[in-house]
Amino acid sequence: RGLGSSACSAREDSWLKSLFVRKVDPRKDAHSNLLAKRETSSLYKLQFHNVKPECLEAYNKLCQEVLPKIHEEKHYPCALVGTWNTWYGEQDQAVHLWRYEGGYPALNEVMSKLRQNKEFTEFRKERGNMLLSRKNQLLLEFSFWNEPVPRDGPNIYELRSYQLRPGTMIEWGNYWARAIRFRQDSNEAVGGFFSQIGQLYMVHHLWAYKDLQTREDIRNAAWHKPGWDELVYYTVPLIQEMESRIMIPLKISPLQ
Repeated sequence: RGLGSSACSAREDSWLKSLFVRKVDPRKDAHSNLLAKRETSSLYKLQFHNVKPECLEAYNKLCQEVLPKIHEEKHYPCALVGTWNTWYGEQDQAVHLWRYEGGYPALNEVMSKLRQNKEFTEFRKERGNMLLSRKNQLLLEFSFWNEPVPRDGPNIYELRSYQLRPGTMIEWGNYWARAIRFRQDSNEAVGGFFSQIGQLYMVHHLWAYKDLQTREDIRNAAWHKPGWDELVYYTVPLIQEMESRIMIPLKISPLQ
């Protein structure tokens, strides 16, 4: 009787553990290799600069003088994808998105050449006096998202940033590979990225809209498409934090 009771208790304990212990799905490759575009080897850098309020106009003017020179210089294997000021969200903030064609070697080449560029050195020094703080992230593109290409304006841009629970990037990618088809009708999907260096398990979705009302109309229309609600239901539990920025492009931005 004692042995039977002990065996029963052990089975109950094992059953209870199975409720709370998540089974690990073994993977034989990094999620970056599973989720990123294979046909390209582009690396992206996303920069956030918090500018002193009284310096924002001067900061924008300085960027508009210097950044196009880097973008247009053929000896630099990089391109300015977009540059904005945050309109709604964190105020007095500049956001820059760069593409390095060739991955980390291209990034190293550009950084090495810029350190020898006296104009850029002066630019960084002058820019530094205008900033309160800055941070950046290195990103890869999701394979199922549009590649960000220049577009005519005027548009407003929304950068939706998601801090995912560690270990859920593959799940997020699997759901959004299906979800993105619900958000293509109005050509609003610009690009989707996930972090490699900087704040990890970060996802950024970049959208373009004519104005705030158009944004509202397009987002509401998605809820009338069968399947969208289910995908939202399954992705929300993967998120720890989320943030939305509405941004206005600078005149030099290829994304207008």
